[in-house]
Amino acid sequence: MGAVSVALPNRFSRSKVEEVVSGYLFILPAIIVYLVFMIIPILSTFVLSFTNYQLLSVPKFMAFRNYIRALSDPRILRIYLNTLEFAFFAVVGNVGLGLLLAVLLNRKIASWLNYAFRFAYFVPIVVSYVYVSLVWSVFYAQDTGIINYYLNRLGLHSVGWLTDYRLALFSIIFMDIWKNVGFFMVIFLAALQGVPVEYYEAARLDGCTAGKLFRYITFPSISPTAFFCLIWASIGALQVFDAVYILTQGGPGDATRSIVVYVYQTAFQKFQLGSASSMSVILFIFINILTLVQFKISKRWVHS
Repeated sequence: MGAVSVALPNRFSRSKVEEVVSGYLFILPAIIVYLVFMIIPILSTFVLSFTNYQLLSVPKFMAFRNYIRALSDPRILRIYLNTLEFAFFAVVGNVGLGLLLAVLLNRKIASWLNYAFRFAYFVPIVVSYVYVSLVWSVFYAQDTGIINYYLNRLGLHSVGWLTDYRLALFSIIFMDIWKNVGFFMVIFLAALQGVPVEYYEAARLDGCTAGKLFRYITFPSISPTAFFCLIWASIGALQVFDAVYILTQGGPGDATRSIVVYVYQTAFQKFQLGSASSMSVILFIFINILTLVQFKISKRWVHS
């Protein structure tokens, strides 16, 4: 009996080890890919941010001088503000308009009309941002653009949508909302269709108006979805690159230059990889802090 009692734990532990090893072997390719394309580049960027690396030269340690410059240079601070301005209006526009469209489509209308609207709003999502930006660059062209053509037909002057420093950033924001609002509309629509109808029936019996229904039933029920949309939209907007680079390359002046565009230009046009790395690390830290703050604040308004 003593031999049996010793053999069972050994046999059990051996099978357990084999199970764990086989599990790790299955996920090993994914771990290697994640290390090579995510962890190692992040660590390399962090190390290079403390150096004066010029691509073809030997990296020289500079301590925190790259970070001091990135946080004190008026031009870089202007670029940070551009990024924050873009993120604020893009997030409010995408999430807010996406919710509004979802509420409007979550009504009893003809099924073919419902599907037509969903299709129309969602199609831009599946089109590459590069193609969308190229098409909108034609729309926004000052002399040959479609928008200015119809303005001229109405007797109005042409507008420099991408050349006027007061309008250029908001022109890009408008295009971003047009492209991405369908994504958030579909997510909100799925959440709205998951709200139990019984809640609305009981509230209507108590005399609740449409505004109160949305405030006390609809939004609390979909608040986890709204929180997800805010996080997703914020992270994406703070990393905007394609639209800005294709439409204006950051111009006129620095009016539309985002931090990711500036990082790209600093690293691959000026070959100042150390300086570009420090700005990337700052953006990485800011996105993580913003996400943590949003998680903290979400406890006040997100209902589980």
